[in-house]
Amino acid sequence: MVIMDLRIFTEPQQGASYDTLLTVAKATEDLGFDAFFRSDHYAAMGDADGLPGPTDAWITLAGLARETKRIRLGTLVTAATFRLPGPLAIQVAQVDQMSGGRVELGLGSGWFAEEHAAYGIPFPADKFARFEEQLAIITGLWSTKPGDKFDFDGEHYQLTNSPALPKPMQDPVPVLIGGHGATRTPRLAAQYATEFNMPFSSIEDSAAQFGRVRAAAEARGRRADDLIYSNALVACVGADDAEVARRAAAIGREVDELKTNGLAGSPAEVVDKIGRYAEIGAQRIYLQILDLADLDHLELIAEKVQAQL
Repeated sequence: MVIMDLRIFTEPQQGASYDTLLTVAKATEDLGFDAFFRSDHYAAMGDADGLPGPTDAWITLAGLARETKRIRLGTLVTAATFRLPGPLAIQVAQVDQMSGGRVELGLGSGWFAEEHAAYGIPFPADKFARFEEQLAIITGLWSTKPGDKFDFDGEHYQLTNSPALPKPMQDPVPVLIGGHGATRTPRLAAQYATEFNMPFSSIEDSAAQFGRVRAAAEARGRRADDLIYSNALVACVGADDAEVARRAAAIGREVDELKTNGLAGSPAEVVDKIGRYAEIGAQRIYLQILDLADLDHLELIAEKVQAQL
C-alpha cells in the first residue's frame, strides 16, 4: 500500500464565498482528509470572473478554526507582500489559538503583480529579500521566551523591544516553504521550513528539487528527513471516462493535459500516479480542487483513492 497524506487545497480567488469554503472545509473533515488549505490571493486568474469577490485568507481560516474540530488549516501560500511580518505573526498565532493548535503557515515571496496593482499593494523588486526577513522575524517572535524581548535590524524591517506576543498554541507552528528556485528556495527551506512543497510539477522535476532541499538541509547540519516533502497537484477524478471528461470540462481543462500535469483519471490511475510521487520521497499531496460545488468529487476521492493509501 502507498503511504501518502492527502490534503484539500482550494483557490477561492477564482470565485468562492466564505459559506462555500465552510461547506468544503466541513466536507473535508467529514470525509477524513487531513487538512483544508487555501490560496492567498485577491484577484482571479485566467478567464474566471472571481465572483462574488476575494476573501481574505486569514479571516477565512479564523472562521474555520471555530467551525471545525479536527482538520489542520493553512495557506498555500500567504504572500509576504500582503502583510507586515509583526502583524502576520500575531494573526497566525491568534488563529492557532482559536483552532486549538491546528494551523500551518505557508509563506512565499508573492508573485502576482496584477492583484497588487488592483488593491494598491506595493510590489517591490526585492520581494525575496523581504520574504527572507519576514521568515526570520515571524519565527523569531514565536520562539522568543515569554518575558524576553525580540529585536531585529534588517534592511527592510526593524523591530525594537518587541514583547513577541501572542504565542501560538503550537511550539512551533509548522512553516511551509515551496517553489521551483534552485538555490535560494532550498536554502530558506533548510533554514526555516517544517515542510517543503513542490507545486504543480512533474515527478522528475520534483525529485530534483527535493534533492536540492535535502542537500541544503544537510549543508546546514540538519537531517534531511527532518522536513516533510510534498506536492500540490490539480485533481480530476471520475468513476469512468465520461465523469472525468465532465469534471475536466467544468474547470475548463482538457483530460489529457490534466493526466500529464496533475492527478486525473480513474481512481486506479490516480492511486498509481500517487505511488510514483511517493517513490521519489513525497509524503503529502495537496489536491487542488477547482470546482468547489462538486462535493461528490471529494467523496469519490475519499472512498476510492484515499481508502487505498
